[in-house]
Amino acid sequence: MTRIYVPSETTALSLGADEIASDISAVLASLEQPPELVRNGSRGLFWLEPMIEVETGAGRIAYGPVTPEDLPGLLEAGLLEGAQDHPLCLGPTEEIPYLAQQQRLTFSRIGVADPLSLSAYEAGGGFAGLRRAVALSPQAIVQQVTESGLRGRGGAAFPTGIKWQTVLDAGAGQKYIVCNADEGDSGTFADRLVMECDPYLLIEGMVIAGLAVGATEGYIYLRSEYPLALHRLNAAIERAVEAGYLGADVCGSGRAFALEVRLGAGAYICGEETALLDSLEGKRGMVRVKPPLPAIEGFLGRPTVVNNVLSLAAVPYILERGPEAYAACGQGRSRGTLTAQLAGNVERGGLVELAFGVTLRQLIEDFGGGTLSGRPLKAVQVGGPLGAYLPESLWDTPLDYEAFAEVGAMLGHGGVVLFDDSVDMGEQARFAMEFCAVESCGKCTPCRIGSTRGVEVIDRIRAGESPEANLELLEDLCTTMIDGSLCAMGGMTPFPVQSVTRHFADDLAPGAARRD
Repeated sequence: MTRIYVPSETTALSLGADEIASDISAVLASLEQPPELVRNGSRGLFWLEPMIEVETGAGRIAYGPVTPEDLPGLLEAGLLEGAQDHPLCLGPTEEIPYLAQQQRLTFSRIGVADPLSLSAYEAGGGFAGLRRAVALSPQAIVQQVTESGLRGRGGAAFPTGIKWQTVLDAGAGQKYIVCNADEGDSGTFADRLVMECDPYLLIEGMVIAGLAVGATEGYIYLRSEYPLALHRLNAAIERAVEAGYLGADVCGSGRAFALEVRLGAGAYICGEETALLDSLEGKRGMVRVKPPLPAIEGFLGRPTVVNNVLSLAAVPYILERGPEAYAACGQGRSRGTLTAQLAGNVERGGLVELAFGVTLRQLIEDFGGGTLSGRPLKAVQVGGPLGAYLPESLWDTPLDYEAFAEVGAMLGHGGVVLFDDSVDMGEQARFAMEFCAVESCGKCTPCRIGSTRGVEVIDRIRAGESPEANLELLEDLCTTMIDGSLCAMGGMTPFPVQSVTRHFADDLAPGAARRD
């Protein structure tokens, strides 16, 4: 039977996907043998959303971006039969260059089927990693993850296997798996895509983590701004319990793992793992002094694995295919794939999964296609609001943790935000300090006070008040914040500021860069 796929992911919904699906349903109701309408996820090609796909004997044919107004013309041109004689036809989905040039390991299933269909997930290889994991000892699972070279995808890039080994070695007693799904970095949406479009993947990764370290309970700390992800995760958890992938007897192994979603309250600082744990415990999200590390004393004082969504979502592939298959991608100490998210002033925004090692220029030109405004690209910020602004001279830097660190930048969660030549980089430097002042938990003085003073110093520089002396003061302030802050909130806020003073100093000059 022919199937028509209409996405049900947040971006597509915001662009009219529900109305399109309703109109198609009305047409199908009039047919004797109508095709099946499937509400799938998104492929992550946001510049083509809503993207409709039609299943044919030659594979799936894509159309997009489709508006409700486009639908009558598409139907008349033979949409339901997969006809390709229409300006919005993109041809075979898998041959769209933006998608075909990627190396999708973690995101191989997104947008392919109904996100809540267990049978579709299993048909695509889902839970194969978990089935393999239940036959292994906890140490063997940890060893596989260690050998894969998987590192945290939340910012610090800490080796996942070492973190898991620490929790495993913590001895008997209650342990926890906590997923940091408080995706708050600018230009990021990969976590949301996992949870909305392939929720069983995250569940599978968390169960494997539980088996690996001896944890029987897990929590997904989800940002409150993701209502659809909340619905999908809760529904998927319920179905996974019914199917025996969660609960008292995971896959007949005799081992238990329970999973629950908890909502955050809109605080950026709760993306920091210890502030997240405080919030999860019902307290105000405040950064904890380390040591002790969460792996030793985490949630409720017990050994806890805290991993990002993308880290946990990579685990099923590693267990299914083996650590060598994952480690075969990438370079140096950056193994596997990077999930980049193109946003900002970009022609083709969306999700791009590639092996570590391609350059930033390749990513923004080959996939992003330049700026949406058509103006020259001036700066690219990678790694969220605490990431450095990179000028063209650094766009040939490989997407690699160590390579980025060498140029004073970071990959972070993979958000890549583009700015054309109309951007006021002096204002961007000010924004970094202002953002920290607003979002700081207030526990340590360098972050709480330093960010406020930073805004004031930048304002004085731009007003022409002793600019040289204030530039020196700004650099001293940045050093103090880096060296003295308790966590990355204050410790990394200077990175975008220093990148502006280093690469875009003219924009800080009095009266400079205030463009229309």
